[in-house]
Amino acid sequence: MPSVNPIPEGHHTVTPQLVIKGAAEAIEFYKKAFNAEEVMRMNGPDGKSVMHGEVKIGDSMVYLADEYPDMGCVGPQALNGTPVTLHLYVNDVDAAFKQATDAGATVAMPLQDMFWGDRYGIVVDPFGHKWSLATHKEDVSPEECEARAAKQFGGGACGEGCC
Repeated sequence: MPSVNPIPEGHHTVTPQLVIKGAAEAIEFYKKAFNAEEVMRMNGPDGKSVMHGEVKIGDSMVYLADEYPDMGCVGPQALNGTPVTLHLYVNDVDAAFKQATDAGATVAMPLQDMFWGDRYGIVVDPFGHKWSLATHKEDVSPEECEARAAKQFGGGACGEGCC
């Protein structure tokens, strides 16, 4: 019997799976906004909905599917928002942020240099999912991170291991 890798080739231990009203349109958006590569798509019984799709962004896989409300499967628009943010590290965050907004994402937090050493901002895609984009600009020790956070927040600490 051949040996099978328990983690499929090209995957990591954790893979986000997004529920999206309009998954097919989301795949096209992610191609434009984040240079996603469509890996596979399995249509639903109606031949139009996406029962399971996979895109690769950078070196990471993202799964997605259309909403199936009768199965308790709904996206952020049905929930009036999402508590989850997907984080992308990129080589040039300014260019990536512009690409995402040009593709139709809205700015939730403008790009700025952050106390922990990243240039960082957040966008919301047209389907309600939040994406933070960052380029790591400098390594900051936990002590310096804490001091910078305290200065930024008027004396409040960011806690152990914040950076």
